[in-house]
Amino acid sequence: MTSPEEHLKKIREHLEGIEEAIDIGIEKRPTTIGFHCSAGAMQYLEYYLHITNRIPIGKIIKHDWFKRPKEEQKIVPLIERKMPLNFPNKEKIYFLIYSIEEERNTLMYGKPSEKQIRVIIENFMRLKEIFDYMIKNRGEE
Repeated sequence: MTSPEEHLKKIREHLEGIEEAIDIGIEKRPTTIGFHCSAGAMQYLEYYLHITNRIPIGKIIKHDWFKRPKEEQKIVPLIERKMPLNFPNKEKIYFLIYSIEEERNTLMYGKPSEKQIRVIIENFMRLKEIFDYMIKNRGEE
């Protein structure tokens, strides 16, 4: 069971891992960046949903629930089937997580371009900004 404090500890660890990989050189650490951006996004989402009582403590959100739905797709997206929730900035947050997850496997197992690595970092940093703002201003609803 992951408490909010444990989420914060893990978020800090993911941020440190991303910073270290950037300092070493993103082209030398794509696997590290892919892992920490993906796992960090899940930790941020779980933390926010826990502290706003939208999911119970212990609920785990899996990164592979974030397969971007196709326009012609008739079934509800997997994340919506697993967690039919509403919260502020949900569409922006899900869009950024979908973008991170689309590049995750290439960064972790393939030969990503520098542009792909930069895009995943930029999307994670945008996601971080949204969550940092929402966490700081939790009384928005």
